[in-house]
Amino acid sequence: MELNVQQAVDWMISVNEKIQEQKDYLSQLDRAIGDGDHGINMARGFQEVANTLPNDEFEEVSDVLKKTAKIVMSKVGGASGPLYGTAFLKMSMASKGSNVDGETFAKMVEAAVEGLKQRGKSKEGEKTMIDVWSPLLDDLKEASEIDGEKIRQAVHSAMEATKDMVATKGRAAYLKERSKDHLDPGSVSSYYIFEALAETLEKG
Repeated sequence: MELNVQQAVDWMISVNEKIQEQKDYLSQLDRAIGDGDHGINMARGFQEVANTLPNDEFEEVSDVLKKTAKIVMSKVGGASGPLYGTAFLKMSMASKGSNVDGETFAKMVEAAVEGLKQRGKSKEGEKTMIDVWSPLLDDLKEASEIDGEKIRQAVHSAMEATKDMVATKGRAAYLKERSKDHLDPGSVSSYYIFEALAETLEKG
């Protein structure tokens, strides 16, 4: 299965719907180990994405992701804007001029992971969104097509695994051991992003 331009737009609209539904939950998670504004910030940015994309013309998936990146960088506050903006921008660059099949999608996520590591100066195991994106990449390297259900399962397991981690980056790092037993908010919002992708692909 490949991802086409219309599906890419639908994906981002679906992401917004999920973020709006879960914004209070995301902020509640963030209150436990962060600033408490993750849901509000994400909801503001992705509402703008959903308002903008349907009114634009795009030639390829790369263009959809580039536009999304720009909006997210300018509208999502806190650390999330630059991080998610970087992830989508790197995905856009890795897919430019390509049909988005399984191989290309793996390259896109790989580029996003590298971008997140550079921008966030973090790595796997530090209780950040990388702990969802990186395990997903490991799964994608085996895939010849984009399989929504496999993506959903991979990101769900990875998100759940952040509960047992001790944060060493960002505001949550101040809590040290007390950051355990809490899901990482960025990992949960990342899960919603890929769950939205799985649902979009399933609709065809």
